[in-house]
Amino acid sequence: MITVLDAGAFTTIQDLGRPGHAHQGVSAAGAADPLSLRMGNRLVGNEDGAAGLELTLVGGAFRFDQSAIAALTGSNFGAVLESNSGATRPCAPWKRFAIEPGEVLRFGATREGARAYLCVAGGIDAPRTLGSRSTHVATALGGMDGKALRAGQLLPIGTPRSAAVQRLGGSSDSLTSAIFRRTLRFTPGPQADRFPAESRETFRSAEWEVSESADRSGLRLLGPALLPPESDSARTEGVCAGSVQIPGDGRPIILFMDQQTTGGYPKIATVIAAELAAVGQLRPRDRIRFEEVSLGAAREALLEQERLIATLREPA
Repeated sequence: MITVLDAGAFTTIQDLGRPGHAHQGVSAAGAADPLSLRMGNRLVGNEDGAAGLELTLVGGAFRFDQSAIAALTGSNFGAVLESNSGATRPCAPWKRFAIEPGEVLRFGATREGARAYLCVAGGIDAPRTLGSRSTHVATALGGMDGKALRAGQLLPIGTPRSAAVQRLGGSSDSLTSAIFRRTLRFTPGPQADRFPAESRETFRSAEWEVSESADRSGLRLLGPALLPPESDSARTEGVCAGSVQIPGDGRPIILFMDQQTTGGYPKIATVIAAELAAVGQLRPRDRIRFEEVSLGAAREALLEQERLIATLREPA
């Protein structure tokens, strides 16, 4: 078991989500930075989709009641391990480390990006809901009672898959450059051609600031107001993570992992799949730009990302 001593600002159990239920009004949820979760799981010998802890902006403190192999990925929260004697040692991201019974893993505030991931060999053994352990707070699904973690909770650890764990070959620089991007590539959204040319050009050329209204459901951006579509007819339709919708005030919202499954605002763009991890690491006051690419380029970017991940998996 892991005992939650301090749950931090917003810590949830996440895996790679529950796709396939949008027709039931259930969004996929899952890790906001799936690249970091996948690589953390590989470091400890788990399958890519094993459940871990997603920490947001400010971490917490977790006591391990048994020995464990763990890894931290994503943003650097300045984590340290505190022994029973009170001695501490730092835990660097992107590396595997051992934890002894009774030791406490403590996190501070983020030093870069928005989210860190704690993966342990065997994964967090929370109950599955619709095939996933991911927490979706808005609908109270998954995780521990569908809520962010709270002090005093006990988190069961699953059985490690095998004694053979994985390490990351090469440097983690290629991964961090992917998850801390500030230029997000996009393809035109389903209503892009209805927006005036001036709005489309402003969207591509402006620098946008992530507002304080940014969470797992969506990120509101501050910047110039975009002129509305030339046709004001709107209809409710399915939406996906990465859709960029333009509400009445003309300022974009990037829909994200916990987004509603339908929406009626016109969508000027869709952030490509290869950039979703970077969206998951954005925090308020970060400044970003958008770069338009073709569907073919978007597909190639995702394939290139998968090739990168494959080269970083080597036996220990």
